[in-house]
Amino acid sequence: MKNITLSIPDELLQKSREYAKKNGTTVNNMVRMLLKNTIEAKSGFSEIENSISTLGIKTRVYSFNRDELNER
Repeated sequence: MKNITLSIPDELLQKSREYAKKNGTTVNNMVRMLLKNTIEAKSGFSEIENSISTLGIKTRVYSFNRDELNER
């Protein structure tokens, strides 16, 4: 495992340490999980996009305007 150096405001670091302590974790673990979740969420979306194109599903972009949304 590699170490990295981050620069964050002092107040954010202090609040992060307090939050971590209250939740039985560490700032290190919080950053690790945030990065992991962000990457997995992005890659999951890419997998869905790839599946759609592989299946040959066609989608179109449609814009709504206020009048159309309020029609009854």
